[in-house]
Amino acid sequence: MAGYFAVYGRDGAEKENALVNIILPVEGFQSKQYGFALQMTNISRTRTDINRDAILCAARSAFQTYGVTGTSMDKLAEIAQLSKRTVYNHFASKEEIVMHLIRALWSKSMAAVPVVYNANTDLHQQLSEILLAEINLLTTNEYLALARVAFGHFFYHPAKLKEEIEHLSAQETVLKRWLLAATNDGRLQLTDISRGVTILASQIKGQCFWPQMMQIQDPLNDNEKQKIANQTAAVFLSYFAS
Repeated sequence: MAGYFAVYGRDGAEKENALVNIILPVEGFQSKQYGFALQMTNISRTRTDINRDAILCAARSAFQTYGVTGTSMDKLAEIAQLSKRTVYNHFASKEEIVMHLIRALWSKSMAAVPVVYNANTDLHQQLSEILLAEINLLTTNEYLALARVAFGHFFYHPAKLKEEIEHLSAQETVLKRWLLAATNDGRLQLTDISRGVTILASQIKGQCFWPQMMQIQDPLNDNEKQKIANQTAAVFLSYFAS
């Protein structure tokens, strides 16, 4: 359940009212460090859920302020106003929190994509829109920062990396549903939907994720993102369209 928060600045004036999905551990959460206070109402959650969400809220704030590598579990406990033991009861490591945030960010972003397969609409237009949404997610500073930490950790833990990739691959996505619907409608010739997702992901990430994550290429502008989405869709459909 979401809660309504009143957000106040250092001067005590109310800045905005927002409906958010983050629950803090106490009703009047004060943060001198970040210059805001959150007053919470209309909340019905268990203490375990509240503490877990407080840790994730603290992680998002700390990662933005100090960077992921500059944030310790001690710092997260301090910001969340919880004991370090409580933090470790929920998350065994900072990397586990990072992976949770990556999965949540991906799910939230993909759920917001409005594209649903339409038998009467051009395939290229539909696929380009879905791919652009994925590109926009992959190129955000938040996603890239989290991905760098995850990559640095899992590089030395290949078994765990394989497990996380399998977990992400098993998620139902807009792209996967769209490919299945277009195939069932006879407009695509795909015998393996997961393989189709992998092909598209490889083409996108080679231009819109890996170079930026490794910081060997400048961020893409909107025109470049749109061009990559259009070209990737065109190449894919040139082979798989019926």
